[in-house]
Amino acid sequence: MNLEDHAGDVIRKARAMKNISAAAAASAAGLTEAELAAVEDAGKFPRRPDFAALAELTGLNAAKLEAFANGWVPKEVDLTTWRELRVFTTTQGGTTVNCFLVWEEVSREAALFDTGWDAAPLLAAINENQLQLRHLFITHSHPDHIAALAPVRAAHPKVRLHSSSKNAPMDQRNKPQEIVHLGGLRITYRDTPGHAEDGVTYLVGNWEEDAPHVAMVGDAIFAGSMGGAPQHGELAKQKIRDQILSLPLDTLICPGHGPLTTVGEQKANNPFFS
Repeated sequence: MNLEDHAGDVIRKARAMKNISAAAAASAAGLTEAELAAVEDAGKFPRRPDFAALAELTGLNAAKLEAFANGWVPKEVDLTTWRELRVFTTTQGGTTVNCFLVWEEVSREAALFDTGWDAAPLLAAINENQLQLRHLFITHSHPDHIAALAPVRAAHPKVRLHSSSKNAPMDQRNKPQEIVHLGGLRITYRDTPGHAEDGVTYLVGNWEEDAPHVAMVGDAIFAGSMGGAPQHGELAKQKIRDQILSLPLDTLICPGHGPLTTVGEQKANNPFFS
């Protein structure tokens, strides 16, 4: 699976969060504005920029930014560690999005995290594995994450919806300190606004054979990047530090876009975090 962002996207997002002009960023990097625009568009550098000066200006980590620009990618995740976890990736209008299905092996009770664009593949998996869909957790209410909400609820009308959106009915809103049990699995949540006002991360624990916890992060953080937050960049980064990167290093991060990664991998490699 391709990364959600290239180095140019990272620079553009960081620049927007700090309200840094293209002219100032180009000057710091030792590039022309046209060259910087090309970098932000395609992620290709015409020559080695001054990563240190550019990173200092935009609040990025210089060494991590350079490594990312030189082709860093996350290690491939072996999902057999979490036998009852499935990833569904759907595309529409050039936007590719992930959603995730988990279940408890004995009870066959299942939970879905976001819906993606198309319900067909995930509904087929529910039927093939003879699952009972009990819960639908929404990481945030951007269209690509909830596009298939109606067909999922039509197929499973008793599914309980969980959301932090102010527009959700009270009985569907996440409740502080709430623990949702899915057979032997435990699901809790942590508020991670910034990219979206209603952004939330769901933490799934108590996997069999002591597999690490799984964090369903929506668009809060990606492998090597994070969700755009031009108006609330510092809030977004602080929430990621406090609520996601504070988790054990082997915690599996399941983002709304791009490949899976881990907390340890992002602490070591994500240019947005020192």
